[in-house]
Amino acid sequence: MAELAGVPAVGIDPFSLAFFDDPYPGHALVRETAPVVRLPVLEAHNLTGGRPVVGIGRHAEVQAVLMDWQRFPSGRGVGLRDYVAHPPLRGPGMILEIDPPLHGQRRAVLNRALSPAVVRALRPRFEAAAEALVETLLARGEIDGIADIAEAYPLGVFPDALGMEPEGRENLLPFGNFVFNSMGPDNDLLAASVAELPPLAAWATRQSQRDRLRPDGIGAIIHEAADAGEITHEEAPLLVRALLSAGVDTTVNGLGAALSCLATHPEQWALLHANPGLARGAFEEAIRFESPVQTFFRTTGCDVELGGVALPEGTKVLMFLAAANRDPRKFPDPDRFDITRSAAGHVGFGAGIHMCVGQILARLEGEAMLAALARRVTRLAPAGPPERRYNNTLRGLRRLPLRLG
Repeated sequence: MAELAGVPAVGIDPFSLAFFDDPYPGHALVRETAPVVRLPVLEAHNLTGGRPVVGIGRHAEVQAVLMDWQRFPSGRGVGLRDYVAHPPLRGPGMILEIDPPLHGQRRAVLNRALSPAVVRALRPRFEAAAEALVETLLARGEIDGIADIAEAYPLGVFPDALGMEPEGRENLLPFGNFVFNSMGPDNDLLAASVAELPPLAAWATRQSQRDRLRPDGIGAIIHEAADAGEITHEEAPLLVRALLSAGVDTTVNGLGAALSCLATHPEQWALLHANPGLARGAFEEAIRFESPVQTFFRTTGCDVELGGVALPEGTKVLMFLAAANRDPRKFPDPDRFDITRSAAGHVGFGAGIHMCVGQILARLEGEAMLAALARRVTRLAPAGPPERRYNNTLRGLRRLPLRLG
């Protein structure tokens, strides 16, 4: 393994269960040790063809890498595995792991399918669904914030918007779980996801075909782009399939984070209840504060300088998005959850040309659901200890007992 002059080594394992339970000291260590640190534990996995692995946790460096696809391309994988040295466990992401010019052609189709006009048309339906769900939950009093809201709501409105049939929607979460687990090392979490994959992948492939989608949904817009020659008919179902993971997991974990934060910060819930118009800001602050997507990798496409140090071509760069979102250089008092804060500039959805393709729907869903709750629920409080869900890339909860008052 090549030596990197001036790059200190940090002995953390960012894909261990202990780290997932409490990542904040590790994030602070990476962020405050140096602009760029060496991660020997990840190099030992031998997934980079003998090339070094470094980490960055400061907002300036993370933002710079996200915005510079030429020097830090995604095509060699956004996980630890370097596709030059080790073939991917799944096909390269149709959007996430493709660079220009092909990326631009595909992204243009998705941007039109998820255009502001399309999303505006969906807003009344999404808001009505949120109001109906809150009405049902109020009668129960005690709920599981994950199963009853964070999962139930997106799994209702998003597949409908996509034009999916009702059957099989329960496969969306385990399918996305595999996609995000595959971005880490070959550990037990990935092995468990791989074992579940065959029927999930077969379902996702079938569901993405044109004859399985309603003609008035987002999926149909993508297939129509193939009719127009903007993409191929082979690419169209693969792009729909890409949305199956991009459109759910961030929303589920983002809503779970928002509910957990608001329940444990009663003064913030009181603010939101008094002014439901703060719902969008509350969702954004939860994304910044908890960072449902914790990490992504890039690979240097040439010899580059980052944070004042020289990195050779082929270096894997682990971007600690969550550390950047609590960087005091960017966000004053970053460990305080404050729904009135301007969270502009957070990297919870990424940045640049590879910014999360589903973020526009995630933001609509988060705002609609939190506003509906704020209008009807006076008090939101924990009703028991939460239970964490482990994933190599996502930070989220499996259970979140809540009391609605």
